Amino acid sequence: MPMSKNPAALSFAFPFMMGRLAMASWETIFHRTRMMVDGSCTIAEYQRMVAEKMAAAQLSTFAMMTGRSQEAVIAPYLRTASANARRLRSQ
Repeated sequence: MPMSKNPAALSFAFPFMMGRLAMASWETIFHRTRMMVDGSCTIAEYQRMVAEKMAAAQLSTFAMMTGRSQEAVIAPYLRTASANARRLRSQ
């Protein structure tokens, strides 16, 4: 979705992204905790938890080091958390 050039609209983008990240993260944590409790969390899922965070941190750090926006810095975490929430919701 293209961002508006309107400064007022841009001022809401980052807080909105942070809200979406919080909700997706909470949902992912809920599902993964449930899987751990009932013993259905696989080794692959544990490995995925580590690998996805490393990849998101790398992309986020690169965005920060190249002077990109706050939205670009948080985007890798939001994409991963949202994808996980969708994937785990269907299990």
